[in-house]
Amino acid sequence: MGSAPRTLEFFYDVLSPYSWLSFEILCRYKNIWNVHLQLRPSLIAGIMKDSGNKPPALLPRKAKYLTNDIRLLGQQVQVPINFPKDFFSVILEKGSLSAMRFLTAMKSEHPEMLEKASRELWMRVWSRDEDITEPQSILAAAEKAGMSIEQARRILEKTSTPQVKNQLKETTEAACKYGERSGWALCLQLWNPGFEDAQRKQSHWGEPADHLLTMGHWSSGLPSPGDAGQGLCGASSMLFSWLLFLLCL
Repeated sequence: MGSAPRTLEFFYDVLSPYSWLSFEILCRYKNIWNVHLQLRPSLIAGIMKDSGNKPPALLPRKAKYLTNDIRLLGQQVQVPINFPKDFFSVILEKGSLSAMRFLTAMKSEHPEMLEKASRELWMRVWSRDEDITEPQSILAAAEKAGMSIEQARRILEKTSTPQVKNQLKETTEAACKYGERSGWALCLQLWNPGFEDAQRKQSHWGEPADHLLTMGHWSSGLPSPGDAGQGLCGASSMLFSWLLFLLCL
């Protein structure tokens, strides 16, 4: 009998391209790695504010590196990333508050649709250069993910409720507490069964890559993406080190 799956919490915002790359890898291999992936929609703007960090795009050298880096990683893992033409307007002015509230409400109402809906919102902003702030844009993403327009509208109506607003705020605060700092691509919170409570949780925020090798048997490498089962397909020659690199940003 195999070991019980470990729970891995993934805090993310669809405004983050690094989160998208990591999201696809985690969705792709979660069954093979025997992890229960918990998607936790968060707000990157809140994490930046809490940490006092600046978006990399505001720092010229980081912005140049980020542009090349994301394109290279997108090619490696075969995720169709393209930068928005009006990057500063899309990322820094419009933001993702409406989209992340929608995903927060979806997690409560239809958690089985959260993965697909998140992917479609990433596709809109980071692949097709489409809006994710207007109600019709969010509804279009939900419909493309397989949700009926009636269901999507009901969820959209809930985004203005105090419950959804508070839930997104609480999840974002939880991500800040786990990390205590932000470089922010994502935060991973790993629960290992069989350990005492004090030792069970392991957070990974930009730690050295070799620390992630403690995650069970993950060091055995990546299988062929054709065998992975879920998520966008990637190159069969992709190395395990790419995942470690993504997790450590």
